[in-house]
Amino acid sequence: MNRIKKGDQVVVTTGGNKKKHKLLKGQVGEVLRVEGDRVYVSNLNLVKRHTKPNPQAGQPGGVIEREASIHISNVMPFNPATGKGERVATKVLENGKRIRVFRSSGEAI
Repeated sequence: MNRIKKGDQVVVTTGGNKKKHKLLKGQVGEVLRVEGDRVYVSNLNLVKRHTKPNPQAGQPGGVIEREASIHISNVMPFNPATGKGERVATKVLENGKRIRVFRSSGEAI
């Protein structure tokens, strides 16, 4: 079971965008998608991509700003109760279903 899933609130624990000299550490955002060991977080790690127009797909050309991936080891699930990123454990319920819980408080994510 992955400790981070789509839709989770995460906080960036380390890293930055070297081209923009912008620190990502401490910023909070929502996970848009998870691809293997990389995550895409909304409005974090933005990059500009120059694209050609594609009339068949209805795509205009120009400079498009979008999210770049962050390694999954550099983000932690965000606990709104404490206001910090916290570690995650899995807990097996009586019916055999597994859920993710915060290690500090034991409450479900």
